[in-house]
Amino acid sequence: NFTSPSVSSTNFVFNIVAIPSGVYRYIKEKRMAWPLVWVIIIGTLPGVLFGYYIRALYMPDPGVFKFFVGCVLFYISIRLLLDATKKTGQKNAGVNAIDDKFRENVKKYKAEQRRGPASGIPSSAVIKTISFTLTRTEYEFWGEKFSFNTSGVFLFAFFVGIIGGTYGIGGGAIIAPFLVTFFHLPVYTIAGATLMSTLLTSVSGVAFYSFLPVKGGVTAPPDWLLGLLFGAGGFLGMYLGARCQKFVPQKLIKALLGLLIVFVAVKYIYQYF
Repeated sequence: NFTSPSVSSTNFVFNIVAIPSGVYRYIKEKRMAWPLVWVIIIGTLPGVLFGYYIRALYMPDPGVFKFFVGCVLFYISIRLLLDATKKTGQKNAGVNAIDDKFRENVKKYKAEQRRGPASGIPSSAVIKTISFTLTRTEYEFWGEKFSFNTSGVFLFAFFVGIIGGTYGIGGGAIIAPFLVTFFHLPVYTIAGATLMSTLLTSVSGVAFYSFLPVKGGVTAPPDWLLGLLFGAGGFLGMYLGARCQKFVPQKLIKALLGLLIVFVAVKYIYQYF
């Protein structure tokens, strides 16, 4: 029955405690797309501030807004599941190439009869920035080039920041599937960036909820103990998830992510009725 605006700030505390282990893993493996990190952060931060005031002033029980978010998430989940079950087109040529290389690497690993699980992503597969401008950003991963519209990601991150500031989710859970389905970026290159951006925006989110007053000069600080307890478990889970990602085919990751988002979307939509 914890339904006050402090729920959002408490969830931000969970992010702050849990995410660093995953971020560390992606930085160590050199799979952190830094330009993408900065674009998302610059877009998300002002959105989080807007979301904070929306939550605190106008939506102590934001059922309608939650219904809208549920519909958006449901659409994204369907796109993810479709991508996971069919061969994608020319727009996803680079992603398809990564999938093919993953399968070949696993076959080679098994043919050599090595011990342990077969890693589809070699240690040499790292992210290298090619160009970073206000209009377009391009990077290379495992011999394939990927690019995205910088301003497009910025604008989307701003709106996700509003949603994240309202619910205390950091925004990465929405941004990641969107980058995969609409910008056609491989999962292996965007997970670290969305985690890092979520971590930094969560820090600002806790600050907003803790120090910026709303009605009557009252703030909505987090329940630190609850956030720390949840975060302790999340810390281990984040590390294991980041560590194991390179062993899992991209299509399987999309399918699992799609199913999880369907569950959340249906729950958000159902609570409205």
